[in-house]
Amino acid sequence: MSANTSESSDDSHSTQTRVRRSKVWEYFEQNLVEANDGFKAVCKYCQIHLSTKSGTSSLRTHISHHCHAIEEADRKRFVATLKKPIENSFVIHAEISFNKFEDPYFEPWVQSMQTTLDGVSRQIVHLQNELQTLDCHVCLMSDMWTSIQNLGYLVITAHYITPDFKIKKKTINFKEVKYPHTGFAIEETLVSCLTEWGIQNKLFTLTVDNASNNTSACEELVYTHKHELMFEGAHLYVRCCAHILNILVQNGMKIIHEGIQKIRELLKHIDSSPSRIQAFNQIAMVNGLPTKRGIALDIPNRWNSTFRMVRQALKYKVVLNSCANQNAEIAPNEQEWTKAQSICEFLETFEEATKAVSADRKPTSYMFLPLILSIKDALDNPAWQTSVVLEELAAAMRIKFEKKKKDYDINLGIVIATLLDPRGKGEYVEFFYQKIYCVEDIENFDILAWWKPHAEKSPVLSTMAHDFLAIPLSTVPSESVFSLGSRILGESRSSLTPEMLEALVCGKDWLFKEKEADDEAASYVS
Repeated sequence: MSANTSESSDDSHSTQTRVRRSKVWEYFEQNLVEANDGFKAVCKYCQIHLSTKSGTSSLRTHISHHCHAIEEADRKRFVATLKKPIENSFVIHAEISFNKFEDPYFEPWVQSMQTTLDGVSRQIVHLQNELQTLDCHVCLMSDMWTSIQNLGYLVITAHYITPDFKIKKKTINFKEVKYPHTGFAIEETLVSCLTEWGIQNKLFTLTVDNASNNTSACEELVYTHKHELMFEGAHLYVRCCAHILNILVQNGMKIIHEGIQKIRELLKHIDSSPSRIQAFNQIAMVNGLPTKRGIALDIPNRWNSTFRMVRQALKYKVVLNSCANQNAEIAPNEQEWTKAQSICEFLETFEEATKAVSADRKPTSYMFLPLILSIKDALDNPAWQTSVVLEELAAAMRIKFEKKKKDYDINLGIVIATLLDPRGKGEYVEFFYQKIYCVEDIENFDILAWWKPHAEKSPVLSTMAHDFLAIPLSTVPSESVFSLGSRILGESRSSLTPEMLEALVCGKDWLFKEKEADDEAASYVS
């Protein structure tokens, strides 16, 4: 090494400065020292001198394996820089038997082959960074689920709108809640989730169903964390709109309770035997109706599933009556069939409303006021009530509707979200927007696609749109998470720990839901 590339010192130790790109140089002194056989690097931890003639391989080996003075955390941090992180989505996507990974010898075996494997994936880091650096607020939705192990889990999903006006929904919590599931227990889990993700100051709303423990959880959250919440939590609590619709319609459907019960029991009887289903299909074919592989029964506490069951039963009315006669079962009488027909036609609109507010990859909050007004019109307008049956139905639903209006304060956040829809009635538009923003009401209108090019002209309103249009109106989308949890935690995998279950549920949501959302969005726009 020539003299013009080195510097001499008074104590006869020569040093040399080089351009160093390797991470290993962070663990060695800045300057090399001169020795009889050339310049050497000095370990910051043990002060050993190592030759650099063959590059940095000896330095990397020393820090990775031989340095006795380096802290273990520093050693692991360095080792993690040596190899590219592995892609671990195969395990989740392939749904490999999960108890394989709880074997005490599994992790050491993997570590022996891939030393960079740790508990924090790139998806977690990316999502956490995205949530913490958002310029807007985050709206949460939470719901409870009971596993096959009879353990209660709280699912929390984050809803937010990115700077380029794309709505995101991510499952960020699927944790066990210790029994009893009081408001305090739920609030504690919520706060733990907010802290874990570092979004305590970004929470805007929390959408939950109307259970009393959820109400008390929201009250406790506002009481203890008011200073961290937007508007001091005044508009935190959003009640599940689909749940309210369910209560409303269930009250009205009581007028045909006996007819629905007869349909349900008759369908159960047919579905209980392959020979009965075969006989059902033979009668259906004679009457020019499609055959069925199985009979779809309802979930009694979900009105729309009951509605769909009754609607199908009406289509196969002649078949069901014939089956009942052949098997000495009881079918609805003609009056009950007529009532069911009238009510199904009336409730068709309510099912469409439930589907609309339950969407999880599109904004829903701006639909709330139009929905409420349309329900009120349907219940008050005599033109909708074309028979005595529909008059009775509307009267029963109106009673529940008025009671709910008194019990629940309408969240101001979803009122403002409605006013951010540029297709609103003229009086709203002229007050809240410039006149050039009057927009025709078209089918499949994409409100976020509209706001994206108009954001620059109305920066304040577009900032509000990021917050208010992210509010979910329903907890129904959490059912997809529960379905995944049920599939993962089946009878053959019932020993999974809550921590492992959360990792698998959240991991699958982060890894694979994004593409599904993009595909759905493309279909929606087209």
